[in-house]
Amino acid sequence: MRTNTPWYAVGLALAVTLTSACTTSPTAASDQGAGSTGPGGSTSTTATGAPTPRAGQAAYPTGGGPTSTAAAPSDRAACVSAAYDGMSQAQRWGQLFMVGIQPAQAPAGIDAVLRSTNVGSVIYLGGWSGAASVTATSQHLQQVTTGRVDLFIAADQEGGAVQQLKGKGFTVLPAALDQGKRSAGELTALGSTLAQELRAAGVNVNLAPVADTVPPTMTETNAPIGKYRREFGTDPAVVAAAVPPMVSALQNGGVVATVKHFPGLGRITGNTDVTAVGITDSIATALDPHLDPFRAGIAAGVGMVMVSSARYPKLDDANPAMFSPAIITDLLRGRLGFNGVVITDDVGAAKAVAAVSVPDRAVRFLAAGGDIVLTASAAQAPAMLAAVKARAATDPAFASGLDASVRRVLELKARFGLIRCG
Repeated sequence: MRTNTPWYAVGLALAVTLTSACTTSPTAASDQGAGSTGPGGSTSTTATGAPTPRAGQAAYPTGGGPTSTAAAPSDRAACVSAAYDGMSQAQRWGQLFMVGIQPAQAPAGIDAVLRSTNVGSVIYLGGWSGAASVTATSQHLQQVTTGRVDLFIAADQEGGAVQQLKGKGFTVLPAALDQGKRSAGELTALGSTLAQELRAAGVNVNLAPVADTVPPTMTETNAPIGKYRREFGTDPAVVAAAVPPMVSALQNGGVVATVKHFPGLGRITGNTDVTAVGITDSIATALDPHLDPFRAGIAAGVGMVMVSSARYPKLDDANPAMFSPAIITDLLRGRLGFNGVVITDDVGAAKAVAAVSVPDRAVRFLAAGGDIVLTASAAQAPAMLAAVKARAATDPAFASGLDASVRRVLELKARFGLIRCG
């Protein structure tokens, strides 16, 4: 059974822990949760922000990401600026996209897209078996990129019905509804194990934990979350207590965590992946208690927030969340104070956005204040990038927003040792 400690007390304890860590590590709470400790618990600070060797190189043969603490924030700022200045415009804009790779495509199936579009992130989709194949693919993908900036390589490792990486080398994870019954210490242990396994396989982003709350009366009718037991609980206070330990454990293990699906999918009936019907939450407001788990994740320093493709008319009656400046810029960044990377739910195959043209999906999200467009189909990336380029050429405000997004992505990569400086 989980403890009765309120979520805000857990957050306070984590804040104290992170503040204490600042005395011995350059990664601080104000740093929004940069990973500072490798899976084995040892740290070795790189005072100059020295780069992590590229995947496949002798020092880190698994390509698992940072194995030492990131540089101090001031050094990272210089590192990010140097990386940005060394990129072409096409390379910068490529940082704003994440594309899917399926097991049948491994390891070289999306090489041409990566090279032609400079895409900065990849996600494992389709169900992968065994750490060996994942590790080999991660190594290969990192070698395809050029320059000093490594790829974000992501997976959906929530637990239960949603675990993309399975088999030898990957723990069978319980459903989130069962995880939510555990104590903060137990969740930390689970998250640490998960981070170690992901890092060893070259995965540096987990698109988890789910911060959605499903009301008790909707656990059977809520198709995207409740049906699959993906929620930590049916009370936002319970969910808000479970999110910070998982976020901190993942990120202390060198894996970027992602709270999703902002501002919450718990009160809809349709699954946005497969339908555009029943995907409206007519209750959510800026004062919604269902936002508390997202606040808790932000307070714990989460690196990414995923925005849903559902509709919230009391927040924005004209746009789904991922295309809404009111939800992304005003609510998430403004009211909740999130300064990190905002990523879409899938816009490649999701029925919720099928009525919007493929290029416009990217343009509308980035114009709303988002940072990384996630498409399951790598083949869509060229058309999306072309549309972004065309809009930027005629809209200075849009171009300026792209610049801010690129810098946010690079800052997050630098925090997790994915930019080579020095």
